[in-house]
Amino acid sequence: EGRLVESGGDLVQAGGSLRLSCAASGFTFADYDIGWFRQVSGKEPEGVSCISNRDEITVYEDSVKGRFTISRDNDKKTVYLQMNNLKPEDTAVYHCAAIPDYYGCSDPGYDYWGQGTQVTVSS
Repeated sequence: EGRLVESGGDLVQAGGSLRLSCAASGFTFADYDIGWFRQVSGKEPEGVSCISNRDEITVYEDSVKGRFTISRDNDKKTVYLQMNNLKPEDTAVYHCAAIPDYYGCSDPGYDYWGQGTQVTVSS
């Protein structure tokens, strides 16, 4: 059974940095694109960033471009989200999710989701 576990969330001040990790197990990691999503209570999840499998093509939501960087280590089956210059509006629970590469990041059919890690940015 596929599993994703996020870590690295914390409380930081505005302008600070965090690096989130997403560790995968139970499926062929190299065959999947991995996305990061964030959700604020009462709202729909928002796509933040995504990275394709072998070519490592990346996409970012407009509000995080230039501040967040997604990367992956297929040997460690882990995806990272480096978040710099954090803003209070970045406060959310961050989830990673995996989708087969033949669908791609923009498709809604993600197979596996993690439980999430809380990021709180104080002003």
